[in-house]
Amino acid sequence: MAPNSWTRDDLKQMKAQGIDPLEASRQAELFRNPPPFAELVRPALLGDGIHRLTPAQKKTALEKYKKAVRKGRFSKFVPASGAASRMFHLLMKFFQREPFSEVDLKKEVLEGKGESRQFLEFMDALSRFAFFDELGRVLSRNGRDLEMLRREGRFQDILRALLLPEGLNYSQKPKGLVRFHGYASGGRTPLEEHLVEGVQYAQDGSKRCRIHFTVSEEHEKDCRGHFMTVQEIYEKKYRVKFDLGFSVQGAGTNTLAVDKGNQPFRDKEGKLVFRPAGHGALLENLNRLKGDLVFIKNIDNVTLEHHLETTVLWKKILGGYLAETQEGIFKTLKKLHAKKVSPRVLGQAALHAQKELGLDLGEDFKNLPGKTQARRLAGLLNRPLRVCGVVKAQGEPGGGPYWLKDSKGHVSLQIVEKAQMDLARKDQKEIFEGSTHFNPVDLVCGVRDWKGRLFDLKKYRDPGAVFISSKSMEGRELKALELPGLWNGAMADWITLFVEVPLETFNPVKTVMDLLKPAHQPSPSVK
Repeated sequence: MAPNSWTRDDLKQMKAQGIDPLEASRQAELFRNPPPFAELVRPALLGDGIHRLTPAQKKTALEKYKKAVRKGRFSKFVPASGAASRMFHLLMKFFQREPFSEVDLKKEVLEGKGESRQFLEFMDALSRFAFFDELGRVLSRNGRDLEMLRREGRFQDILRALLLPEGLNYSQKPKGLVRFHGYASGGRTPLEEHLVEGVQYAQDGSKRCRIHFTVSEEHEKDCRGHFMTVQEIYEKKYRVKFDLGFSVQGAGTNTLAVDKGNQPFRDKEGKLVFRPAGHGALLENLNRLKGDLVFIKNIDNVTLEHHLETTVLWKKILGGYLAETQEGIFKTLKKLHAKKVSPRVLGQAALHAQKELGLDLGEDFKNLPGKTQARRLAGLLNRPLRVCGVVKAQGEPGGGPYWLKDSKGHVSLQIVEKAQMDLARKDQKEIFEGSTHFNPVDLVCGVRDWKGRLFDLKKYRDPGAVFISSKSMEGRELKALELPGLWNGAMADWITLFVEVPLETFNPVKTVMDLLKPAHQPSPSVK
């Protein structure tokens, strides 16, 4: 859609939301001419894009980590924008059903209906959830007994107290404020668990721990309030001072929606519809963080404190490996910016870039003059750096590590989502099926250059690596556009290293039933 096609009211609306009309026009064009699928070259495998660190490498990484953390170089960034509605989707579905009995559900189980079986499992295990006592108190205030309701099969009354605003309102609360874990001292939310975890590896020499959460605008007040409630408890317990930040996914990053004919979708009042653009929009938040070495981990990937040992160890290893890799890159860049660069330095730099960092120097590199080689190497090396922990694939939905060819023919390591792949092509499907590892979102990022200056991270993304999905609004179908994912297209032009980490470091909670897994259940021996 041409920029001059917007009406005066459209432009006024965009200005109020902080949306650039030229960007809205670009988005409209993406619907009409979607970007091509990702061109997979081969899966990243152990020894070919994925590193399995030796004991000596781990030891060196831990030494580098200790030096960097004492200087206060590390911070933690937790994307935590959304509500927990997906987590409680199954329960909301049963709440909205016509009244039913336990007998009805058992009959449905015999008929092979998996959702009914899962729902009964939830009710049978209700006392094992960390929110059980709180739920009981909510019902008690209204003169009702949780156990009696459960015995009588009055499940929808229980769900009303769990999911709706008159009770715990878990269907609308941010996932970070749902009680995940039970302790003798009470339940903990993911926000609290990230504080406890962050203390273990993001605390500097002056006992200051920097953690930043991104939240939805409507949840910011509640998240800040929750932190203020628990701040003193955890600062006193761990003898630390939290430097905690919150930011919202700005309306200016929302993307245009279109109808089935790829025309701008308008609501009943005739206004353009812009929708949240997915976690890729959080690149702006990361850019504003002004960090140095930044751990990134999703809000729901937490475990009980007594299970943290392996997770913390590998956070330190990944952080140290990043610091060590970055140190080597910076030393090379300093040599490449000297007045005179010797052929020996060029050869060492080229070998390091190709063999250790997996960088594509270009087919013409060997035939270039020395000064041109030095400039190209400097450009390739002076970019944001990330070390990504990957785990062995277990059939989880999400992205994985691959060698990818871009539109210019350059090959690089990338995290690629299944939605980006053309699996109708036999060669691409075979590459997908040959993948052995999965992206658990376990990243450490270096966001400053060799002179200590902040990178403008927006310059290192692929703006065309978008996702188009089908949604509905006001009973009509629409197409929604998601910006390049934070660890996909938004980091497409970063230097990327993959390191294998143990599967036990990955403990996501996508549905409420995941809270029954061992990583989220207290051990009988732990008080």
